[in-house]
Amino acid sequence: MRFESPLMSPGPRTPVAGAIKHIRTKSYPMKHSTRVKPRRWPLVLRFIKGAVHAMILLPVLLHAAWAIGVISIHTYTHRDISLPSTIIPSLSIVVGLMLVFRNQTSWNRFWDGRNNLTTITTSVRNLARTFLTCSYLKDQHLDSLEQADIERTVRVLVAIPFAVKNHLRAEWGAAFAPMANKDIEQGGNYNITPRLNPEYENLLPAGLKGHEDEGLGLPLQLTFMIEAFITRGGHRGWFSPPQSSLLTTQVNSIVAAYGKMETIRITPMPIAHLIHQKQVLALFCCVLPFAMVDEMGWWTVLIVTLVTFTLYGIEGIGCQLEDPFGHDRNDIKMDAIVTDTRVEVFTLLDEWRHTVRRGEQNGVKGEMFFDAVMPIPNGTTPGN
Repeated sequence: MRFESPLMSPGPRTPVAGAIKHIRTKSYPMKHSTRVKPRRWPLVLRFIKGAVHAMILLPVLLHAAWAIGVISIHTYTHRDISLPSTIIPSLSIVVGLMLVFRNQTSWNRFWDGRNNLTTITTSVRNLARTFLTCSYLKDQHLDSLEQADIERTVRVLVAIPFAVKNHLRAEWGAAFAPMANKDIEQGGNYNITPRLNPEYENLLPAGLKGHEDEGLGLPLQLTFMIEAFITRGGHRGWFSPPQSSLLTTQVNSIVAAYGKMETIRITPMPIAHLIHQKQVLALFCCVLPFAMVDEMGWWTVLIVTLVTFTLYGIEGIGCQLEDPFGHDRNDIKMDAIVTDTRVEVFTLLDEWRHTVRRGEQNGVKGEMFFDAVMPIPNGTTPGN
C-alpha cells in the first residue's frame, strides 16, 4: 500500500505495465478530524470562539453590580454590613465540590460519547474489510448481482455513522428533510413529501423507506440490512459459521455503542442537582462582597468579578460538555469523524472495484493494494 506525505509533491511516477489507471483525490488519514489551521492567538487571549465568556457574561456583570452596591452602602451610609471572612472557606469547599462533580460528570459524558463513536467507526472498518476481502468463493468469479450486493452493503455500512450522528441531533434523515423536521417538532404540518438527506447521497439504496415518523431510528434499520447480508454470505459459502458469528458481534457492537450514545443524549443531569448548584453558586458570590468589603474596600469589586468569572466559567464548561453531540465548537467533531470514515471505506471500495475488474480481465483473482504495485503473472497466487 502506498503512502505519501500530504505536504510533499509525489513527483513523477512510472506507470506499471498492465495496471488499470484510476486517480483519487489527494488526501491523508484523518484529514477532516485533525486540526490543520494554526492558532493565530494564544488561548489565554481568546474570548469568543470556543470560549464560554458569552454564556457567563450576564451573571458576572450582575455580581459585579451587586458588589458595587454592597460597597456603596458600607462606605457612604457608614453602616457596618460586613461579615466575618472565616465564612468564605466553609462555603468555598461546598462550591468547589459541586463544581468538580458537575465538570467530571460532563467530561465523562463527553469522553464516553467519543469512545462509543470510535467503537462504531472501528466496527464499520472491520466489517468493510471483511466484506471486501472474504465475499467470494475459491476459483469462482463474482457475478454482477453479487458485486452489486457487496457494494450496496458497504455503502449502507458507511451510512450508519451518518445516521447515528443525525439521530443524536434529531436531524432525521431518510423519512424527512431537515427543514421538515422543524415543522414536526412544532406540531405543524405532518403531510410532508419525504426527501432524502443529501448526506446519504450514494449511500442508501434507491427507494429505501425510513420509519422515523413511526418511531424507528434509521441506524437500527440499517443494521438489519447488514445482518441480512451476513446471512446471505453464509448461505453463499462466503463466510464460515464462526466468521458469521464474529461479523454479527461487530454489528452488535455498533448497536450497543449507538444505544450508549443515545442514553447520554436523552438522560440529562438531575434537575435537583442543577437547581441546587445554581443556587449555591449564586449565594456564594453574593455573600463574597460582605466578607471582603471591610478589608479590601473598592478592590472587592475586582476580586468578586474575577471569582465569579472563574466559578461561572467552570460551570459553563460543564454545561457545554453535557450534550457532546451538537454543533458547538466544544462538541465532538462528529461531522469530521464520520466524513473521514467515509473517505477511508470509499477508498477501500474503489480499490476493491478495480481489483475485481482486473481479475475479470486477466482471469486471476487479484489482491487489494497489490496489483497496482506489482502485477501478478497469470497462473500464480497473490503473495506467493
